[in-house]
Amino acid sequence: MGRDKALLPWNSASLVEDVAARVNSAAGNVALLGDPARYGHLGYDCLPDQRHGFGPLAGVETALLCNRGDLNLITACDMPGLKTAWLQLLLTAATESRARCTLLLDSNGGKQPLCAVYRTDCLRDVQQALEEGRLKLMDLVAQLDALCIAVPDLVPNINTPEEWSAWQHAGVQ
Repeated sequence: MGRDKALLPWNSASLVEDVAARVNSAAGNVALLGDPARYGHLGYDCLPDQRHGFGPLAGVETALLCNRGDLNLITACDMPGLKTAWLQLLLTAATESRARCTLLLDSNGGKQPLCAVYRTDCLRDVQQALEEGRLKLMDLVAQLDALCIAVPDLVPNINTPEEWSAWQHAGVQ
């Protein structure tokens, strides 16, 4: 991407602030996973990864270690079209099913392990995967036998300047 996706301007704030507001609306609280020196000014609790260089799986570990509750709604910051209703749907399904992991399944059949609810009891599985160098979230959610909750749209994920430009030009809010 060439720059910090989290701080891209979106909806009169930054992308991460927009996503955090949606998470807060669905879950009632938010913590950002990342460098407090970089994101602390945004006004949210900011938790640095416990392990650096281990990718998103280390972020899941950090979220589970912070002991904020049994259900941990984890989203990536690069999902500008994330809908609060989807997050509420995930939380409801996780509560009712008792699944260890509940994630979104988009209209193309794409599983979204970074738009998911992880139960705190997944921590041992996450730590074992990290220790063994198995860093793919898709492998973890398969191991956890994740419950997939289908939504009728694509779940957006911005990874390149071209995707960001296309998303902005589409005018989707």
